Amino acid sequence: MTAIAALAPTGHQLEALLAPLGDAHYGPERCAALADLIAEIHALKRARNAVVLAHNYQRPEIFTVADFVGDSLELARQATRVNADTIVFCGVHFMAETAKILNPARRVLLPDLRAGCSLADSVTAEDLAARKAELRAAYPDLAVVGYVNTTAEVKAECDACCTSSNAVRIVEALPSQHILFVPDQNLANYVQSHTRKSIIAWDGNCYVHHQITPEQIAAVRKALPQVCVLAHPECRADVLALADAVLSTSGMMRYAKESPAQEFLIVTECGLSDRLLLEVPEKKFYKSCKLCAYMKMITLGGVLDALRKMRYEITLPEDVRLGAERSLDRMLELSA
Repeated sequence: MTAIAALAPTGHQLEALLAPLGDAHYGPERCAALADLIAEIHALKRARNAVVLAHNYQRPEIFTVADFVGDSLELARQATRVNADTIVFCGVHFMAETAKILNPARRVLLPDLRAGCSLADSVTAEDLAARKAELRAAYPDLAVVGYVNTTAEVKAECDACCTSSNAVRIVEALPSQHILFVPDQNLANYVQSHTRKSIIAWDGNCYVHHQITPEQIAAVRKALPQVCVLAHPECRADVLALADAVLSTSGMMRYAKESPAQEFLIVTECGLSDRLLLEVPEKKFYKSCKLCAYMKMITLGGVLDALRKMRYEITLPEDVRLGAERSLDRMLELSA
């Protein structure tokens, strides 16, 4: 269980806990109402033998009910280790699918079915199968690496999955020289800059990261020349060129905690900045970020309804699940 979740706070405690965010949205009345929801969620988790897994980009109040908070790779690994009948996944649809792929015997619930992903929507299994066949005619050794930000059907078409934290390692570990990388062109470009293999990128991007510009980073650097810039590899190459370190969200968490630097600019979805402000209050974190509308669709009310009504359950055809499991298992094997 996360340190934040272990508190099971009262309204006053929650207000104090969230005070480092400096967000007027978390005033006394709001925090009192949230504390009531939190208490009921904790009670239902015990009654349902359920765990809550939450992505780093979630609303800060979601962290108070999460048994584990992490990035895509950490959550994929954690999903295989839970000892519960039900997993409530506070993230987007493909993440809940990943939990179901790895835990076919457990019930996996997504609090809001609208929580999709623009990046996952940029590739279909049918289009990937056609492109793969076309490229293999030219490159018989072609391997397909699929970012975890894809549907189960797309994962089933891939040779291995990857996350932002292990993408270079996965590509380097595969025996193929030619790699079709789907669907994030920015992450593909980042991988290409770290390998001699030939990366063929799909034409997709995360709208949240892609809209962050180098001008925004340069403006903060001008005002705060001492700031340490941490950027996510889903950002554009001209943004990454201005970063002190390019890291996954879990990598940013570790770097910020361990670095002697005291001030950081966090260049990714804003939820990670919230988590850092809460967990490392002795340091300063500035935001050059955008909100993911899909991630923010998950609310405490939605989590409570998911547990009350045991909705919305993720189901997958077994042939699709098995195909996706093969590519996820390959990822976990190569990144161990």
